[in-house]
Amino acid sequence: PFCLPLQFLSYLGACDRLLKQGYEEGQVEEAMEMFQYSEKKAAEFLHLLAQFNDMGFQQNEVKEVLLLCGNQRERALEELVMK
Repeated sequence: PFCLPLQFLSYLGACDRLLKQGYEEGQVEEAMEMFQYSEKKAAEFLHLLAQFNDMGFQQNEVKEVLLLCGNQRERALEELVMK
């Protein structure tokens, strides 16, 4: 998916920064792919995923809702509570 070595290095740097924040490698890679390698959007997603998991929501449901709601915390929370 990368055209240039610089893009690949940018991807690796973004993944490294997210891993250092304590996220799991598989989740980081998945989030980066889901958001077309946008570190900012992947970081938002991972942060919200962790928050909602801590609240007791199921990870698969959280992922689905966050994608549908475009990482909008309040909308995602409403959807999760209604399920």
